[in-house]
Amino acid sequence: MAIIGTDIINAISFLQKDELVAIPTETVYGLAGNAFSTKAITAIFETKNRPSFDPLIVHVADAEQLNDLVTEVPAAAQKLIDAFWPGPLTLLLPKSASIPDFVTAGSKLVGVRCPDHPLTHQLLQQLPFPLAAPSANPFGYISPTTPDHVAKQLGEKIPYILDGGPAGIGLESTIVGFEDNQAFVYRLGGLSIEALEKIIGRVNIQLNVSSNPKAPGQLKSHYAPKKKFLIKEKEQFNQPQKNIGLLSFQKDYQFQIQKILSPSGNLAEAAANLFTYMRALDESPVDEIWTELVPDMGLGKAINDRLIRASAEK
Repeated sequence: MAIIGTDIINAISFLQKDELVAIPTETVYGLAGNAFSTKAITAIFETKNRPSFDPLIVHVADAEQLNDLVTEVPAAAQKLIDAFWPGPLTLLLPKSASIPDFVTAGSKLVGVRCPDHPLTHQLLQQLPFPLAAPSANPFGYISPTTPDHVAKQLGEKIPYILDGGPAGIGLESTIVGFEDNQAFVYRLGGLSIEALEKIIGRVNIQLNVSSNPKAPGQLKSHYAPKKKFLIKEKEQFNQPQKNIGLLSFQKDYQFQIQKILSPSGNLAEAAANLFTYMRALDESPVDEIWTELVPDMGLGKAINDRLIRASAEK
């Protein structure tokens, strides 16, 4: 069973042997391995049961590391780096030869981000290589936001979980790429569209539902509980049912088993609670889970994206 601890030296030891370590970030916990090692990347795909066509994100300590990983940083990308790194922003950039094709699922682009978590930042600073790290959960399931979530799902498959406490944001990073000098958002996440547009102007949203995704998080069914997960209209919540668990945004509908994302209606709080509450309902004694969409603004857009993908037929 994986050891849960805060020993960076121990984590480095495993990573240098091409073993995997779960790492904390401000978004969710990641399953990390040496981004330059085919052995480590293979282990990530096998441990998660992740299809090889779904690319991984590479994590760096700072923007200077990009010099070895990508061949070009567009002006708009540099503005976003200056504004939001470290933070919940992944940039899709032309990869250099140092990044194995396995990491990018054969794409000429690589997703790169600088996570905003003190433990992982220290870890990345002390490693001689960047880390490839998708979320630390079985493929398609709810992303982990605490060390215990990781231990329950992958604890028997990895040696170490670096404990950085609960993830502060609770949603994966926003992924931005560039085509013909225009910015495209390929995955909604912890950085809002409004925040991006304040820095670089209008961005295009291209949330592909694809079996050959450009970026992680673009598959139709993803982030899903094991139990049936349904988006319903609020009117259907007025008659609580015993065998139904409810995930609501703000209001208490008097269900026997219910989780309220944010009683105050705060979208950041709702985002931070989303995966934890989905997981709790999935582990509760109900037959299925009902939910509602949240206000479609700010982080609400990313929350709704996760809810819609979680409710899609597998």
